[in-house]
Amino acid sequence: MKDTRKIAVIGAGRVGAATAYTLSLSALAGEIVLLDVDERRARGEALDIAHGLPLYAALEVKSGGYDDIANADLVIITAGVGQKSGETRMELLDRNRAVFASIVPEVVRSAPNAVLLVVTNPVDILTLETLRLSGLPAERVIGTGTVLDTSRLKYLLSRHTGVDPRNIHACVLGEHGDGEFVAWSRASIAGLSLDEYCAACGRCRGPMSEQVNRQFEQEVRRAAYEIIDMKGSTCYAIALAVRRIAEAILRDEHAILTVSTLAQGQYGLRDLCLSLPVVLGARGVERVLEPGLDRAERARLMAVAETHRAELKKDVRETVLV
Repeated sequence: MKDTRKIAVIGAGRVGAATAYTLSLSALAGEIVLLDVDERRARGEALDIAHGLPLYAALEVKSGGYDDIANADLVIITAGVGQKSGETRMELLDRNRAVFASIVPEVVRSAPNAVLLVVTNPVDILTLETLRLSGLPAERVIGTGTVLDTSRLKYLLSRHTGVDPRNIHACVLGEHGDGEFVAWSRASIAGLSLDEYCAACGRCRGPMSEQVNRQFEQEVRRAAYEIIDMKGSTCYAIALAVRRIAEAILRDEHAILTVSTLAQGQYGLRDLCLSLPVVLGARGVERVLEPGLDRAERARLMAVAETHRAELKKDVRETVLV
């Protein structure tokens, strides 16, 4: 029986193309449509993927316009200005907000029942912007959040402990940006805190130290900057993060992932999209979770919220001045 599910990827740059390719390998949908303002680029990327389909998958990958994404189940937005070496994600905001103003209304017109997944940076604030522009229910507008950052953290902890990263339970919260933080108080392996595991495993030379925690957190936070400095962009790991989120949605997994979502009272916060753990299923966010944080972690979450509020207030002032 033909798979009738459809995924649209808006933006055929490095991230969009890597995302479309990764999704084609996943067999999550019967059709993947790639859109870009540069139609020739989108067609080239779609053809490059499609020419390999006879070797591994029965699905259709094509380029097209907004009318071609009608009835899409999932729309992934990767379009926008990419981050340059030395540039922070927040510095992309003004330019990418203008891009989203032209994209989101067209997406909603063409695929009004889709779940929207924002990848473009700064992803948490642009998720809020997408929610505002779309008028869709909050559960159907999400961002990739700190799914990639959490993966980077697990990679580092795996190398440190010698444990398969899929068996390490730890997460990065707050935002996909310079204010992100590791919820160390909630991290565990096999029901043991990281300190307990490391003290007992015979590999780590005692419990996790504050110095090691800071080092890992800094490595996670700086990872994108370093990769961009070395090769000009990041694309593969974020494409895999998108695939994991798409899998949770299209397979209705009720999986727990740290996506960007609207805070509706969690930690006393509202009207902001932050990277928090959620239960993710076919209609998007089913429930936003509120794990207990220690005092320092809660303070860091509040700092992220204040940074976002200040950025949003600045945008309002600039709009009034114009």
